[in-house]
Amino acid sequence: MDLTSRFDTALVYASAQHRAQRRKGTDIPYVAHLLAVAGLALEHGATEDEAIAALLHDVIEDQGVRFEELEKLFGRAVAEIVRGCSDTDVTPKPPWRERKEQYIKHVRESSSSVRLVSMCDKLHNARAILSDLRVHGDALWSRFTGGRAGSLWYYRALVETYGAAGITSTTRPLLDEFDRTVSEIEENSDGILVGREEQ
Repeated sequence: MDLTSRFDTALVYASAQHRAQRRKGTDIPYVAHLLAVAGLALEHGATEDEAIAALLHDVIEDQGVRFEELEKLFGRAVAEIVRGCSDTDVTPKPPWRERKEQYIKHVRESSSSVRLVSMCDKLHNARAILSDLRVHGDALWSRFTGGRAGSLWYYRALVETYGAAGITSTTRPLLDEFDRTVSEIEENSDGILVGREEQ
């Protein structure tokens, strides 16, 4: 598949929207995450709409971009995927646990396009957590609203939800790697049994 100028436009738009944002607890420009998610999506059979949505997957949730603007700029299919990957479009955001429970429920019932972009997003996040856990230990959990117990619950619940929702031959490797990465996070986190009991 050849990417068109629509992808170029989305890349510039995503970079502009997230220009001042950094990855949690780091100086890494947020666009690095967006590029990684789009790259994973393309490596696992994404269409151009899905790849564009991967670049834009956080603009509703983090930047307050409206669905209607995305639809006008990039089409309804892209806007629907981005909305499906957002756990809220409300400001202020609802409580963390409530948002995550709703996201899990929604992903289970969502389109294959939403699940593909969502899995790429969560896999890249999990890789970053595992990498930082090896360097900083359990101190890294202070970056996250859900803390250690909540974050471990959320990522394990996502592994189970993606699997239950249905996996294709192209997304199976994504889920397998996500499961392995989450398992390594669990194994490298002190107090994992406590974390599971606190669900």
